[in-house]
Amino acid sequence: MAAPRTSSASNPGSDQCSKQEIRMRKSEPLIPGLPDEVAELCLLYLPYPYQALVRSVSASWKRAITDPSFVLCKKSLCLPLPYLFVFAFNKSTARMQWQALDPRSGRWFVLPPMPCPKAACPPGFACASLPREGTLVVLGGVRADRESSTKTTIVYRTSTNQWSTATPMSTPRSFFDAGNINGKILAVGGDKACHGSSIRAVDCYDPVKDTWAPCATLPAGLAKYDSNVVGNKMYVTEGWTWPFMHSPRGVVYDPDNDTWQEMRPGMRDGWTGVSVVVGGRLLVISEYGDCPIKAYDPDKDTWQYVGGDRFPCEALRRPFAASGVEGNICVVACGLNVGIGRLSEWEAKLKVEWQLLPAPSAFRGFSPSSCQLLFA
Repeated sequence: MAAPRTSSASNPGSDQCSKQEIRMRKSEPLIPGLPDEVAELCLLYLPYPYQALVRSVSASWKRAITDPSFVLCKKSLCLPLPYLFVFAFNKSTARMQWQALDPRSGRWFVLPPMPCPKAACPPGFACASLPREGTLVVLGGVRADRESSTKTTIVYRTSTNQWSTATPMSTPRSFFDAGNINGKILAVGGDKACHGSSIRAVDCYDPVKDTWAPCATLPAGLAKYDSNVVGNKMYVTEGWTWPFMHSPRGVVYDPDNDTWQEMRPGMRDGWTGVSVVVGGRLLVISEYGDCPIKAYDPDKDTWQYVGGDRFPCEALRRPFAASGVEGNICVVACGLNVGIGRLSEWEAKLKVEWQLLPAPSAFRGFSPSSCQLLFA
C-alpha cells in the first residue's frame, strides 16, 4: 500500500524549499546579462501594445510592468504616445471590433474582443475616453435580438490591453452621446426602449470611484446627436442632419453650475457635420457637398471655412468619425481609411493639408462608429 502524501503545511522541509523557490524567482534577472536597472529601461521604452503583451513572458517581467512605480515612471518620462482607437462594424458579417492606429507609422493593432452581446448594434453605444489615463469607456447600447437598451459600462485600459465591466448606468440607454468633462464621463439623453421614447436624464460617471451620479436633466429630448467638449463645457446638438427639415436645437452643459443652457444661434445653425476639437478650437466636417471644413469663432458666433486642400472625398467616404491628435484633424472613413489634416494658421486664417493613410484590405467592409484619442 502506498504511503500517504504529506502536505507542505505539515512538512517543514517542503515549506522551506518553496520559500527558497520564491526567493530565487524574485532574484531572477529581468534580462539575463543586464542589470535590472538597464532591463527596466528597456521595458519602459516598449511601445503600445507590446508592453502589456510581454507580461506573459515571465513572472519577473509581469511583476516589473505591473508595479505602480513602473507606471509612474513611464508617465513622468512622457513616454505615452497618442493613438487613435476606432470602433468599427461590418454590416455584411455583423462583426464588431476595436482597433488602434499608430498615426506615426500607420500601423494598426486589433484589440481583444469587447465583452458585449453578439446581437448588439454599434450605433447604439456611446464612447468616451480619458486620454492621459489611457482609458476607454463604452456605455449603453441596444440588443438587436431583444430590441432593448442596456445599462452596461465597459472599460478598456491600454496599460493591460484588457476590457473589464464597471458599475452599470442607472438608466438603460441607446443612441445617445457621452463626453469627458474634467475627468468624468457624462451620459446624455438617448432612447430608453428603442421605440422613440427619448430620455432627458443625464448621468455622470466617476472612473476613479466607479460610481454614477445624476446631473441636471436636458431641457428637451433631442432627435439626433453630435456633441463635443470644448474647455470644460459640453455642447450637444441635433443640427448635423442635412438638409434641415426644421430649425435644429442645441444645448450647452456647465458642470460648475450643473445647468443646461440654449446653444448660441450661430453655433447651432452652422453645426452641419461631424465635430472635432483641435487645440481647443471646434471644427466640423460638413455633411453636404464636398464636405467643407468650418471652424467656429466664439467671439463672433460664426463659422469660417478652412482654406487649403480640398477634403479628399474620393478616398474618405462617409460615414465619418473624427478626433483631434497632436494639433491635427484625424478622420476615419468607410473602410477605415484615415485622413490626417495638418492645420496651420496664416494671417488669422486656418488652412489644412491632407495626408492619406490607406487601411489594410482586411478592414475593407468596416465602417467607423466611434473614434477616440488615447495615450499609450
